[in-house]
Amino acid sequence: MNRTLKNTLIILGKSVLAFVILILLYLSVEYITARITVKKEPDAPEEIAIYILTNGVHTDIVMPAKTEQMDWTQEIRYSNTLANDTALPYLAMGWGDKGFYLETPEWSDLKASVAFKAVFGLGNTAIHATYYKTMTEGARCRKIMISEVQYSRLISYIRKTFQTDSSGHFKHIVTNANYGRNDAFYEAVGSYSLFGTCNTWSNNALKACGQKACLWTAFDTGIFLKYKPE
Repeated sequence: MNRTLKNTLIILGKSVLAFVILILLYLSVEYITARITVKKEPDAPEEIAIYILTNGVHTDIVMPAKTEQMDWTQEIRYSNTLANDTALPYLAMGWGDKGFYLETPEWSDLKASVAFKAVFGLGNTAIHATYYKTMTEGARCRKIMISEVQYSRLISYIRKTFQTDSSGHFKHIVTNANYGRNDAFYEAVGSYSLFGTCNTWSNNALKACGQKACLWTAFDTGIFLKYKPE
């Protein structure tokens, strides 16, 4: 083996080792911080039901579509969904990488360019909004009761993550990449990355309204550990 090839293999081996160490460090930090609990605010009245919902990877925050405090349907219009079903009372929202949302309906469709942009915060983001008829509590859906004051803070947090047009309205993304008949996509602010994922967004939403949350998390597991059945 000549010296050039040997040096190349050494550099390659060190690079792979460094990459593995960084990934293990990232996972270790995430595991620890996701299990450190930010406690909920004490003595808040239980006035409004919200939910956390996961598909096993991604966490959504689910709220009433309409309350006296906020009528989400004025911005996230039923007419922007394929079904245009105005009888659906629950609205789930999740934030994430726009490329993942619109270009990756299945993991097998994932492009290297989309993954690279998402990991390193180079892509744009979107809000995925889905209307539901009912919420069924279970391993992937947890109910949380919050006060009206806390809900106002949650509304404020979520609204600030939408891009708005010159009139202050949410920017609807016209696309054929809908996941079903009751969902739509909207332009969002911020950049998705290893340190700011869809689940980080949801975890921060829980913090914003004074509920149990992880110190920091990239995955849904830590969030749902906080809401295991008692």
